[in-house]
Amino acid sequence: MKIRTREAEEGCILDQDIKGMTAMPIIPKNTVIEDIHIKVLHAFHIEELSIKRTKADGTQFTPKQIDDSEEDKAKEPEPARSYDDFLKLYLNKVQEFKNEFQNWQSGMPVSISNIRNIILPLLEQLEENPKNITHLHQYSSKSDYIYHHPVAVGLLSGVIAKKMGFDTGKKIQVTLAGVLADSGMAKIPVSILTKQSALTEAEFKEIKMHPVYSYKMVKEISLLKPETKLAIFQHHERLDDSGYPTGEKKERIHQFSQIIAVADVFHAMTSERVYRGRQLPFQVLEQIREDHFGKYDIQVVQALLDITADLSIGTVIRISSGETGEVMFTTRENLTRPLIQIKETGVIMDLTKRRDLFIEEVLS
Repeated sequence: MKIRTREAEEGCILDQDIKGMTAMPIIPKNTVIEDIHIKVLHAFHIEELSIKRTKADGTQFTPKQIDDSEEDKAKEPEPARSYDDFLKLYLNKVQEFKNEFQNWQSGMPVSISNIRNIILPLLEQLEENPKNITHLHQYSSKSDYIYHHPVAVGLLSGVIAKKMGFDTGKKIQVTLAGVLADSGMAKIPVSILTKQSALTEAEFKEIKMHPVYSYKMVKEISLLKPETKLAIFQHHERLDDSGYPTGEKKERIHQFSQIIAVADVFHAMTSERVYRGRQLPFQVLEQIREDHFGKYDIQVVQALLDITADLSIGTVIRISSGETGEVMFTTRENLTRPLIQIKETGVIMDLTKRRDLFIEEVLS
């Protein structure tokens, strides 16, 4: 919906790029508006913007003045409504998870029924359109990343498990492991979790204890399978022995653990953190597959690629140069680097030969 800039509030989510005089947007679509963004909008004399009806905290935004008509709503395509419904549910469930996390910080035990009620309705909707998972990193900010991350990792783990052919029972167990993998963060001092500067060696060692704390929190839950609890403990182990907390050998790392490891690193690298900004999803996919080769199970990585980067012919994308292009051809070996035609110039570009460029966003 369109609103006047003066009506914008922190927590609103942009529904369209804010364009300036350059090819790159001033503020990209799906940004969660903060005070600095509002100042930028005024500085560039942007008088109107389009936002989603649901704010980042799951509440509905009700402006004083709405410009879109009922006729415009009637013309809204069904996929957009479907995604808006999913986004609303997701943001509400993140708030529910926040309540659970704060309960854990107060010393309360994990309620597996509450976690199931948070994650399984989301997973059910996500399975209808798995590519929605690629947008979730855009809705977490530095301050609430710790609540978004477990929900997103659980969902990513679930859709990867399904793509790999897991049955329903195993898929649900992997999903629950993904959500609960970072539950032990509730036992880390808040001063460390919210620290704005670099962690000391001692503080980093404490952070690396969170898989142990997570395991202790879930080890007595009978509804979780032993392999699920093991995955929670092992989700930061790596196939090249470089992980933690025990530096486990490749053959001893459970497949559930390997799924959560990929889901965890993908969402972490594409999200805004206290110490760095978010990275482009397609760029992160390449880093996981190429730069971190040997750390992650290639079958799991390929499943994630198949879900998030399988671009059909005719898909419109924006690349990191700011140009838009239409996908003309792609292969399973190079899903992140299709052959495209630049819309502005008609030039044919092979992204496998342009390693300086990345897909920034899938537009349609």
